[in-house]
Amino acid sequence: MKNLFPMFVKLEGRHVLVVGAGRVGEPKIRGLLSTGARIRVVAQVASDVVRRWGLGKQIALEERSFILSDLDDVFLVVVATSSREVNELIFLEAQSRRILCNVVDVPEQCDFYYPAVVQRGDLQIAISTSGQSPSLAQKIRQQLERQYGPGYAHWVAELGETRRRILASDLDPERKRFLLQSLASVDAFEAAVAADSKPNRKGAAV
Repeated sequence: MKNLFPMFVKLEGRHVLVVGAGRVGEPKIRGLLSTGARIRVVAQVASDVVRRWGLGKQIALEERSFILSDLDDVFLVVVATSSREVNELIFLEAQSRRILCNVVDVPEQCDFYYPAVVQRGDLQIAISTSGQSPSLAQKIRQQLERQYGPGYAHWVAELGETRRRILASDLDPERKRFLLQSLASVDAFEAAVAADSKPNRKGAAV
């Protein structure tokens, strides 16, 4: 298999189909909820959590069997049923329509893989083994979560605001480049964390 091309995809407003809403499908749906995608879920039986998402209008849920027309106008499909035959049918149909498809836990029927993700606000670190060892990807994720703690979420947001101010300033390009690089240093992060943890006037940590 050739190397995968790593990228982050904007799904806002796009039609995403998930087939299957049980133990395997539920976390895949959960991972899509914050993307702004228009999520439709088709499943013969949905978990209680998925039903709540449906009632809350976070997804469009239809508890029934999959039909081929479910793929109409779909950008991406995630397949998580317990039927190998249904999974393969959906994959082949998606291939014929040039729809990106992921059949969960079947690497040879995947156009993309769900990576293990470290999320700290706008900072996302994705780890993939191209489906070879999800367990290894999860172990690396745990290591990175310790390395990049919760403080990075606030810091990255501040970096974004500072970056916009620097780019809008009248400084020369070389000075802008220097400031942007220095702001993203480890020393800058540690200084920001130290400033956030200083006690306020009442003696409590901010």
